[in-house]
Amino acid sequence: MSRAARRRLDPAILNLPVEKMREGYYSDVYFNRAREILEKDGYHPRVRMQVFQRAQAVLCGIDEAVAILKLCSGRHGARGSWEDGWAQLDVRALYDGDAIEPFETVMTIEGDYALFAHLETEYLGVLARRTRIATNARAIVGAAGGKDVLFFPARFDHHLVQTGDGYAAYISGALGVSTDANAEWWGSRGMGTVPHALIAAYGGDTVRATRKFAQYIDPSVNVISLVDFDNDCVGTSLAVARALGDRLWGVRLDTSGTLVDASVIPQMGTFVPTGVNAQLVHNVRNALDAEGFRQVRIVVSGGFDAERIRRFERDNVPVDAYAVGSAFFTGTGAFDFTADIVAIDPGTGWQECHKVGRPERPNPRLTAVV
Repeated sequence: MSRAARRRLDPAILNLPVEKMREGYYSDVYFNRAREILEKDGYHPRVRMQVFQRAQAVLCGIDEAVAILKLCSGRHGARGSWEDGWAQLDVRALYDGDAIEPFETVMTIEGDYALFAHLETEYLGVLARRTRIATNARAIVGAAGGKDVLFFPARFDHHLVQTGDGYAAYISGALGVSTDANAEWWGSRGMGTVPHALIAAYGGDTVRATRKFAQYIDPSVNVISLVDFDNDCVGTSLAVARALGDRLWGVRLDTSGTLVDASVIPQMGTFVPTGVNAQLVHNVRNALDAEGFRQVRIVVSGGFDAERIRRFERDNVPVDAYAVGSAFFTGTGAFDFTADIVAIDPGTGWQECHKVGRPERPNPRLTAVV
């Protein structure tokens, strides 16, 4: 898709707390005080604000940052009514999903500084959070070499971050997400497997729980059964496959890192036997194939990150999809964004003005936001 044809998210879909953002509720106090001083002094210089970060990354959060500026820039009028400021700003930005270099300018904002001074904390915060998720997701998806990657970390963080985090993973290529909130911004739904809790509710009977899942859940939903409840992934996979036949889409191996699966015990000696290891996956694949269940996919989960996925792919471990959790939130990079004023126009024309070491860095890749 050409850059001209790319679309940004509709600000209305983001459900921003507009009134609180306009009041500076989420802002560092010094930005609110800067706005207050400029307004009381009647001083309204136009500024050019430059936004960047310091790592090789996949950019995300731009559409949220733009939405914050669109809906929350402005000032209170003489009678307390809100005077919108967006029409008086000139914003240029990259797109969510763009690969960015260290210190590359990702967005510029031009306009009366008092109109948007109170929003810096918010737009830098969403850029930092979403860029971390998108960058980690791109690395994980790349490691999987075209195989499906499922974004399943919702339980590891606060529920209010799910929607934007799911979008950040989506723009980096993650196939599925685990909650409806994760999928909201692109109009999809969450997906999942037969959980351990449902198996326990049916007395630890994985076959029965999976049958009930298939019986009562919409037929369009893929039936994926967790098969490690009894620590016998081979035996349970075969039992479920025999019981469900073609209705079974896949099995998911999620053996704890402190356990050795029953099928692996006789093979121990030359590899780390705990958790979901390569030998266990081979054991399940071989057993399913031997009984004619070649169509049943294998999904693996439990501590997978980009490096571990790369090892599995290098060794041709027969995995069909990787379900990844907290690795989307971790990673080695820091993706903190900085905003600097690099030029001002106090009414007499533009002049260079910036902190030492932070000059303007024009970026021809920026696109005007309309």
